[in-house]
Amino acid sequence: MKCIKIHSSDSVAVAIKPLKSGDTVTVNGEEITVINDIPSGHKLALTDIYENENIIKYAYPIGHAKCDIKKGEHIHTHNTKSNLSGLLEYEYKPDFKEISPKSPLIFKGYRRADGKVGVRNEIWIVPTVGCVNSIVREIESRSQCYKTGNIDGIYSYNHPYGCSQLGDDMNMTLKYLAGLINHPNAAAILVVGLGCENGNIEELKKVLGNYDENRVKFLVAQECDDEIKKGVELVKELALFAGSFTRTDCLVSELVIGLKCGGSDGLSGITANPLLGSLSDKIIGMGGSTILTEVPEMFGAETILMNRCRNNEVFNQTVELINNFKKYFMSYGEKVDENPSPGNKAGGITTLEDKSLGCIQKGGTAPVEDVLKYGETVKKHGLSILESPGNDLVASNALAASGAQIILFTTGRGTPFGCPVPTVKISSNTGLYNNKKNWIDFNAGELLDGKAMTEITDELLKYVLKVASGEIVTMAETLDKHEVAIFKNGVTL
Repeated sequence: MKCIKIHSSDSVAVAIKPLKSGDTVTVNGEEITVINDIPSGHKLALTDIYENENIIKYAYPIGHAKCDIKKGEHIHTHNTKSNLSGLLEYEYKPDFKEISPKSPLIFKGYRRADGKVGVRNEIWIVPTVGCVNSIVREIESRSQCYKTGNIDGIYSYNHPYGCSQLGDDMNMTLKYLAGLINHPNAAAILVVGLGCENGNIEELKKVLGNYDENRVKFLVAQECDDEIKKGVELVKELALFAGSFTRTDCLVSELVIGLKCGGSDGLSGITANPLLGSLSDKIIGMGGSTILTEVPEMFGAETILMNRCRNNEVFNQTVELINNFKKYFMSYGEKVDENPSPGNKAGGITTLEDKSLGCIQKGGTAPVEDVLKYGETVKKHGLSILESPGNDLVASNALAASGAQIILFTTGRGTPFGCPVPTVKISSNTGLYNNKKNWIDFNAGELLDGKAMTEITDELLKYVLKVASGEIVTMAETLDKHEVAIFKNGVTL
């Protein structure tokens, strides 16, 4: 197979392998002569497309032709323009189906006192402000001797924020930090503040809510003669508490899985993202929860998600989410279609609609049950949409702060980064999997080699449950899981 037509109404096909000018391809029984070289993941015109006519992929417009395009011609940024503009008005037209219930499977997790379940048993050292980053790193380094028994790791999470922020900007930092502190993958937490920051420990506690004093300890550096020595002593106390947890049988219904894509290519929307959608539906059928984010990468495909909203209330929240993010772009004088990235384009993604229609497939077909503000934790079983930009680090950390114990991250170009929770990298193509096995955990490219979606979904589910049970450590965890990025939109004093 040289190329694939995704939907019967599409006016383009996607090259599975590089095509040369003069090659002949067969699509649905029709032979088409390729007019110019077309890289893998890029699009081929299946019919003549006239100037200003919509170009159809995934059964939806991904933009319009900037000029006449001949059958067999390469379709990309040189001859295609986005249809996206500013704010829109939307009408709720419910179009969703219920996910069939499935018997839940079991994994080995850590049950916390509040009833939540973690898939790692770690001690986290969290600074309230960037001024103490060097302190928490040193506390982490000197505390490694307490990583014994059931403790999976001791990690500090640096960031540059927590002071000189105002209003909602400061609130987003506090909400993110509270999300980390409340995360079930952390058996115990040491929070380190400087003392004079406007996001100080007392302000953080207002957002944090109730906490277990055995699990969460606080340290104000300006109030200690030797804050590093005191911090190590507190980690020693926390290690005794964290070491008391053991893995026990837990149901898939207790899992929250974050869905993310980054470094996407033209095959992501054909293999890896639909695979995550299939898995998401299966997890939801078992009573579990998934979170879809990257709001700007819903632009152009948002009506599909809106019509899958459970009710009018969720629909209105989704409309507000989309339009508020567009206002965010516009407030800085930016166009709402200022996407995809250079890497996306090199991989065959032409417009934001092209990217978005592939991106939302990670959410499967389940109804949208809830819309979460940045830093807000999951409240309902099923599929939730989370407020966050598309940036890989910011979005992945947002998923973690909202309670995702594991993030499934699809990529067609490859990326090594990790975040505080296990991040499973899933390649859209076999070439990436073979070339970057030190980055990639799972290969969705096998879907192009003839493996059935049901078969590979079952394989991915087994893999995820092994990650959740601690039987598999993700590639990102073996490299580095210290990466923290917080969404910022405001004045720095």
